[in-house]
Amino acid sequence: MSRSAEEVNKLTESTYKNVMDQFNPGLRNLVNLGKSYEKSVAAMTLAGKLYFDAVSKIGENAAVSPVSRELGVVLMEISEVHRKVHLELEENLKRFHRDIIAELERKTDMDVKYMTATFKRYQMEHKVKQDSLERSQSDLKKLRRKSQGKNANKYENKESECLEILTNRQMDMQLFIADGCKEALLEEKRRFCFLVDKHCMFSYQIASFHDKARDILTAKLSSWQDQCNDATNMPDSVLSMIEGLRTPVSITPLPSPSPSRHSVNISAPPAPPLKAQTSPLANMFTQETSTSSVTASTNNSTDHGNGDDGGLARSVSVATGLNNIVKRPRVRTIFPHTAGSNNTLLSFDEGDVIVLLIPDERDGWMYGELEKNGKRGWFPSSYCRALSEPLVNNNSEPAVPYRSRSVVNLHHQDTETDEATMVLPPADYCDLSPRNTVKTNTVTTISNHHHSPTPSAASSSLSDHNTAVQPNGVTRPPPAYLAGGNPFATVRLRPTVTNDRSAPAI
Repeated sequence: MSRSAEEVNKLTESTYKNVMDQFNPGLRNLVNLGKSYEKSVAAMTLAGKLYFDAVSKIGENAAVSPVSRELGVVLMEISEVHRKVHLELEENLKRFHRDIIAELERKTDMDVKYMTATFKRYQMEHKVKQDSLERSQSDLKKLRRKSQGKNANKYENKESECLEILTNRQMDMQLFIADGCKEALLEEKRRFCFLVDKHCMFSYQIASFHDKARDILTAKLSSWQDQCNDATNMPDSVLSMIEGLRTPVSITPLPSPSPSRHSVNISAPPAPPLKAQTSPLANMFTQETSTSSVTASTNNSTDHGNGDDGGLARSVSVATGLNNIVKRPRVRTIFPHTAGSNNTLLSFDEGDVIVLLIPDERDGWMYGELEKNGKRGWFPSSYCRALSEPLVNNNSEPAVPYRSRSVVNLHHQDTETDEATMVLPPADYCDLSPRNTVKTNTVTTISNHHHSPTPSAASSSLSDHNTAVQPNGVTRPPPAYLAGGNPFATVRLRPTVTNDRSAPAI
């Protein structure tokens, strides 16, 4: 397709202007966007590193578990593979910056100057040639006007010379325009080829990166998937451990502080060790209540009295001077108590009555039997108070033995200066009612009929907790040991004089 020189010149100029006004600014924008792309990919790789580092830490935690150890190893392998992928991506990003962004930025700055200078040079040469061509055309027109006069032959040679010059300049102008258009179009194409070549190389690098990443990611993908197919599968070692825990283990029960209910001894729980011989002072704290009437024949009581425990019963009777039936001290609860899962403790409600099987307090705990259900166990001593109930004497004689009364009288003789502590019996305290006279024989029979108490029972009887009535009718307070005090705190001893000079001075 043939075009005029003017059209070709316009094409050349438009080509230069396109490169300078469209392509080069486009390259500048491309460089800026490429830098943003670099920052985004760098931020993505950094976020990916942090993410898969966290995955690796979770895998380390899972590797400690006996069940999830393999899954923890898989998580750490996945994290390592993705770390390699991100390293490859960083390498490609560096190539992208080095081969494309940096080159485009450098080429754009140089090309703007080059294309501006080239376009100006073309325009200047085109203008010079255009001016010379126009002068030649003007000269030819002048000669032709002159040759139309009288002397036509005179200007014929000059006209032919001017026509030849015009023709040469016109050919030169056409060649210049053709070469300039070709050069402009080639300059434009070279720039587009450069851009395409750089991005083809980048695409090849990205394709290689993805192929390598695909090989890395799929190398162990099937084995990873096999580890998580069955979430209910457990290792044999763990299964054997669990099955071992399910097997019942025979446990030998430890001896409980609660004594056996089937013990022959009336004092089943172990009592604290006492002296072999009972002190007369113990009668000050002896429970003097009587039990219900027991009907038995004299022969049977005689047979029992002559049994194996006869000697012990006689010794206790002589030591204490008691003709009453021995009863265990009882307390009444003032707070509820729950034993929980401890089977050695005793549960009770407020107001329940407990029979003390061990009269002494042990580190704030006492041992007894609940009357309403017969259960035995330990309970806090601060949760109960002594049970106050009237005492009925079963003997025509005063309840306190003569020897015990003598000890009490000694105590009162020592404190006769203190009128507040002196016990004065009523005027008629020796008058006995017919009821007590009738009960004399019954009590005598009962004392002969019952088994003599065991040493532990006799010791327990000397430490009764109940409030007792003195022979003079005055109520005596409960023993001090129920509150954790010293039972002999109120006993005053007579000063003694000795000739033993080795004894310390009191």
